[in-house]
Amino acid sequence: MSKHAPVTTRRPAWPPVLQVSQLRVRRGRTTILREINWRVNRREHWVILGANGSGKTSLLSALTGYLMPTSGTISVLGETYGETDWRELRKRIGLVSSALRQRMADTEPALESVVGGRYAMIDFWGQPTPADRRAARHWLRQVGGARLADRPWGVLSQGERQRILIARALMARPALLILDEPCAGLDPTARERFLQFLQRLGRQPGAPALVLVTHHVEEIMPVFSHVLLLHRGGVLAAGRKPAVLTRPALAEAFGVPVLLTRYAGRWHLQVRPPRRLVV
Repeated sequence: MSKHAPVTTRRPAWPPVLQVSQLRVRRGRTTILREINWRVNRREHWVILGANGSGKTSLLSALTGYLMPTSGTISVLGETYGETDWRELRKRIGLVSSALRQRMADTEPALESVVGGRYAMIDFWGQPTPADRRAARHWLRQVGGARLADRPWGVLSQGERQRILIARALMARPALLILDEPCAGLDPTARERFLQFLQRLGRQPGAPALVLVTHHVEEIMPVFSHVLLLHRGGVLAAGRKPAVLTRPALAEAFGVPVLLTRYAGRWHLQVRPPRRLVV
């Protein structure tokens, strides 16, 4: 139970998109994740926020089946890892990450990169069907990338690549779309354009539940309704955004005094410098 903002206990009328219960990951004498409890309901968009080393990457690895828990359960739409084929279950979770971006083939056209998302295949070697092409063009239009269809991966900008990866993930119609620090490497203008795109994506009817992983409060757009705040492998706070994004909680999460302001629906965090600054 969070000491800053308790998780809501009201039960939805349908199974949650994601349910994490008492998740614990230990390797040797090191506890990587400790007693993670988290639920994502339909029509909720979450941010996972925390400092480096807080457990964000390990939690994502557990959610996508690449890091086996020591104890606890992970369920997607009511089906649980270990009871259902995890290779099939994790297809319901779309992931956009820098690791995936680095594995794409430079010569592959964007349209084929998107088609590969339907078959969970990188460097798509098959022959796309007419239905595949229609679906890929649809998702490219949805992410504002229709003009990129024939462009090879190697000539796309960082922002364009992120959009292609999102279209690729949406090809499988996931229930949950995780965006792992998608703004890394973007200049300020490209970052703001991409964040505005996420705002539009999250408001679309039928959009999957979004989970944005970041350590920058400034990247939390108004469309994100909830925040999971991690600290040293555990949950420091979880719940609706205004209840979690508080100065005391963020100061504890990042280990420094902070100033927190809000303007036009977005938060801004500033680290307070020590009184005696040594250069």
